[in-house]
Amino acid sequence: MGLFKDLLGRQPKPRGKYEGDYSLMTGYAPVFTRFGGGIYESQLVRSAINARATHISKLAVEISGSAKPALRNKLKHGPNKYQTWGQFLYRLSTILDVHNTAFMVPVLDEFGEMSGIYAPLPSRVTLKQYGGVPYLSYEFSNGDKAAIELENCGILTKFQYSDDFKGESNRALLPTMDLISIQDQGIKEGVKSAATYRFMARLTNFTTDDDLKKERSNFSKLNFERDAEGGGLLLFPNKYDNIQQITAKPFVMDAETAAQTKASVCDYFGVNDDVLQNKAYGDAWSAFYEGAIEPFAIQFSDVMTKMLFTFREQSQGARVTATSNRLQYMSNADKLNVSSQMLDRGIMSINDVRQIWNLPEVEGGDKRIIRGEYYDASDKLEEEPDEERDQSI
Repeated sequence: MGLFKDLLGRQPKPRGKYEGDYSLMTGYAPVFTRFGGGIYESQLVRSAINARATHISKLAVEISGSAKPALRNKLKHGPNKYQTWGQFLYRLSTILDVHNTAFMVPVLDEFGEMSGIYAPLPSRVTLKQYGGVPYLSYEFSNGDKAAIELENCGILTKFQYSDDFKGESNRALLPTMDLISIQDQGIKEGVKSAATYRFMARLTNFTTDDDLKKERSNFSKLNFERDAEGGGLLLFPNKYDNIQQITAKPFVMDAETAAQTKASVCDYFGVNDDVLQNKAYGDAWSAFYEGAIEPFAIQFSDVMTKMLFTFREQSQGARVTATSNRLQYMSNADKLNVSSQMLDRGIMSINDVRQIWNLPEVEGGDKRIIRGEYYDASDKLEEEPDEERDQSI
């Protein structure tokens, strides 16, 4: 049967006559191609994309409301039968950073009902029109194709400007990618040059070209032929003078320029050295979360909610929310302070505090505890007689 049919189930056939590509207001052909520079092949760019995707994969996907209970139960275990939510979010974030556009299409069961979601590569997605209805047509590398109504799909974008549906290309990163490529080539050639020795010498008193050619042949035979007796030692006859080694000095970026190049990539993807090297915690990680993770979580939550639920179901409380416990990234001292201050005031439950410390929930841990010296001041005043209340005031 293959992964295509096993994962996506029975795909519906487009209704109506094929009418060509779906027309956009911008007039551009609705083909979602990847920038040909291959940014994901760069080690630095891949590290930046991986840092974002790794943290995004830790988001918790929660579905609230009472609409579509069967679908909600299926999505609790994962987006589809082959991926966990962590794996799906990691791939979705990677696709979004590489293509600046990411699609989510419904996975259908044997009855044609939605049972999950899947993210195809945008480079194999086109918008088609059947019977006046726009369809999202996508193709897999093995040639299998499928199409689904666009209104049933979800689209995430970055750098969206000129196109109605997709984000811009990563062409703005091309100058930085060229510098990275030149730097890598310079280092490689520098290592090669450092492993070789080259010399130059002067030989005079030659009257004809044939004499020079003969001398060059004798020198090569003496030093470079397999049966030469030099034993790896380059020998110059005494008729040579001004012998000196040629030292190659390949150009390599200075530390400041290399740091600026790296900073350009980090700025483009919203990361820094602390995030790349897993050193960010506390306020530093909270800043990274609010600038890089939270925008993705908000857009993903809104797109998923619109994709899964009707407006009526949304008005009745049906919603998909991607959340993260940022307090886990505080220092131990900050965690202890938050735990003690929030727990004894009833703001957090025992299980809430245990989650901060990455501990499993305990039975009865959802209760809230308030220390004995805290009380409701309004209730206390109502219990006092009027004279005592005046004295207390």
